[in-house]
Amino acid sequence: MTEGIKWIGTPEACARLGVTLRTLYRFIDEGQLPAYKMGRVIRLQAHEVDAFIEGTRIQPGTLEHLYPDPRGGQANRATRASGATVEERPASEQLGGTGIDIDGGPENGEEG
Repeated sequence: MTEGIKWIGTPEACARLGVTLRTLYRFIDEGQLPAYKMGRVIRLQAHEVDAFIEGTRIQPGTLEHLYPDPRGGQANRATRASGATVEERPASEQLGGTGIDIDGGPENGEEG
């Protein structure tokens, strides 16, 4: 036996998604979530909301950029490509080549 379409209103869709009405409307307007206007009422198909939820699932290993490396944070991660860690660079280079040494004096023994 074939079941009919299960329609849900925007309040129920918001509750299922855990978002505000404004966010739901943004998803609909951007084409991320299909919706249907029936007169003055917007309805969504329950299975399409469920598919949207599944489609937004985060794959393991894709969020490394959001948390620091336990060995020293993103600063070390940024320097690995050059083969040097922050500790291995000269102090002036660690400060972005500003010409200021750690002790606040001029770089390379220059007087100024």
